[in-house]
Amino acid sequence: MLIDFTVMDEMTIPGMNDGTGTMTCRMFNDEKYRIIPTTIHPGGSIGHHAQESGDDMNYIISGQGKAVCDGEEEELKPGVMHICPQGSTHSIENMGEDDLVMLTVVVKK
Repeated sequence: MLIDFTVMDEMTIPGMNDGTGTMTCRMFNDEKYRIIPTTIHPGGSIGHHAQESGDDMNYIISGQGKAVCDGEEEELKPGVMHICPQGSTHSIENMGEDDLVMLTVVVKK
């Protein structure tokens, strides 16, 4: 399977899951996977929400941020992956002055 994100429309999402600011992304979504190259812009966040469809894996490409998963705070920086297991709750916040760029992969269960 080949997924070409360059042919997908970019979406701008304000206040995802009651978060702050905006994020932009392109999304592939089928019955098995949700794959999302995501940019959370400075001052933006994905609000606290339950992870219901599968394990949510977020690989940080650039920028600085934090995730809170089941009450545990994690520092996000290039080269790390934040994983929120299905059934957990989490949020992600851009803590820097630059974009927080990540690749999100959800393997649906």
